[in-house]
This record gives sequence, C-alpha cells and structure tokens, in this order.
Amino acid sequence: VDLSFQNGRCTGVFTERVGENGGSGALQRWTAEATILATGHSARDIYRLLRSKGLVLEAKPFALGVRVEHHQSVVDQIQYHLRPGEDRGPWLPPAPYKIVRQVAERGVYSFCMCPGGIIAPCATAPGEVVTNGWSPSKRDQPWANSGIVVELHPGDYSAFAEEGPLAGMAFQAAVEQACWEAGGRTQRVPAQRLTDFVEGRASSAVGPSSYLPGTTPSEIGALLPEVVASRLREGFRAFGRSMRGYLTDQAVVHAPESRSSSPVRIPRDRDTGQHPQAPGLYPVGEGAGYAGGIVSAAVDGMRCVEALVQVKA
Repeated sequence: VDLSFQNGRCTGVFTERVGENGGSGALQRWTAEATILATGHSARDIYRLLRSKGLVLEAKPFALGVRVEHHQSVVDQIQYHLRPGEDRGPWLPPAPYKIVRQVAERGVYSFCMCPGGIIAPCATAPGEVVTNGWSPSKRDQPWANSGIVVELHPGDYSAFAEEGPLAGMAFQAAVEQACWEAGGRTQRVPAQRLTDFVEGRASSAVGPSSYLPGTTPSEIGALLPEVVASRLREGFRAFGRSMRGYLTDQAVVHAPESRSSSPVRIPRDRDTGQHPQAPGLYPVGEGAGYAGGIVSAAVDGMRCVEALVQVKA
C-alpha cells in the first residue's frame, strides 16, 4: 500500500493486514536494499502513489479501440481459403489473424487476437467497463475475437492536461466511464454490428456474443474520441478489402479495448535500472511502461535483475 523512503532512497514497502470483517488492519514495513516495482499496466493506484511522493512520471503513447468478434468459421474460411460451408477439418487449428494498416498517419492494428476464444470483462474499478480476450488451451470456443486499436500520442490527451503525466490514464478512464453509462451502468458493454459501426449507424440488435455479462446495442462511434472512431472505420474498410468476408454484419464490435499498454512511463536510469529520483527502486515491465506483453515483460525483468546485480557488484 505504500513505499518506504529514507534520505531519498527507497528502502522497502508497507503492506496492510486485512482486519476483522475485511476492514483495514495494521501496516507492516518490509525493508530491502532493492525494491522491484513490477505492477501491471492497470495499477492506477501505483501511478497516483508515485506522483504523491513527488517522483517524476512521463506520459507515453499507447493504443485504444474496440474488440471485434467473428464466428471462428468465418476466420477459418478467410485464412484457409475454404469454400463457403467447408470445414477446416481435424488437422488444422482454429485460424488466427494479424492485420496492420496506416490510417491518417496512425497505426490501426489487431491486438491480442484470440482464436477459439472468449471476450472477458476486465474493469479494475467501479463505474467503468473494459474488454479483453483470451483463448482456452484447446481453442475450442466457436468465436474468434481481437482487439482492434488505434495508435495515440500524448497530444491527443490535451483535454486532460491538468492531470499532467497521468493525462493518458484520465483519457482512458473517460472512455471506459462513457461506455459504462451507455451499457446501462452495469458490466454489459456497448455493442454494434461491424457494418453498422463502419457506416456510423446504431444497431437495433446485435448477434450472439461470448461476452457473458451481455451487450447493449449502441452507436460506439459516438462513445469514442473522433481520433479513434474515424480511423477505426477506415481501418475496418481496409481490413475488409484484404480479408474478403471480414467486414460482415455478423461480426460484433464491443467497446472499449482500452488497456493494450500503459499510458504512463516510470522513468529509470539507463545503466542502473533505478528511478533517477529514488535509488533502490527498480521499475519493471508493463506497469513501468517498458513492455507490451508477456514475453517482453519477462525480458525486461531479466534486464532488471542484471542491472541490479551490476549495481550490487
């Protein structure tokens, strides 16, 4: 729940024991010569904590968009060049896809594509909705989903300039809260047929979805910043030209896909790996803004340990 400092150096952490009936309990201090801060990119309380300590943070680019879901058979037909109604057979796995386009000088691309997968609710606080996707090991669900996101830059968050380096985080939260309102102030998400989204018209109804809390037919373009919505529409048109059958009214768009990576970077010294204002504190991985997935976070963790060993030596 807190970091411990002495003479400008990070000397450990404070944890909180859970009291009776789930209430707050006593704090316990844990001292350490090195504290590795390896939280996730949605640990917003950590960014606020560091800012309250007067430590420098930096706004960084990230990406935001939607999660689109097709029937897996549609993706199989496109990727394996099957005839209409033809099954991929027992030897081919459920087909994935990866697509990238440049639209108005911004990248629009697929992110965390999940063949035979499920769209999951991933909110981290009340009053927001967030989507993500996952595939079970057998990839045996009837759906294929993927985040489709637009590259954003710190200048896009100018409306939240008073938040300083946390402007991107505030930008994320505003979209998530708007979608929560549109979804009915529950974990239902705004949803729209893909063709309706591209044409900018609300869907009166949408097809079935793997998202278990449910969907609310909406005009998602009105819930997203224009810098995102306009590029997504053009991006989907481009995807439809390169993947015949992708742009279909049977595909369902869910909003938002807003946690692709951290909008904040915790700076660190290039050689020592420590925060320049807090010796002993080693920011690492996705939450620190130096990784964008499982493998890159693991590699960054290895680099952190190597830097720590060199400092100790």
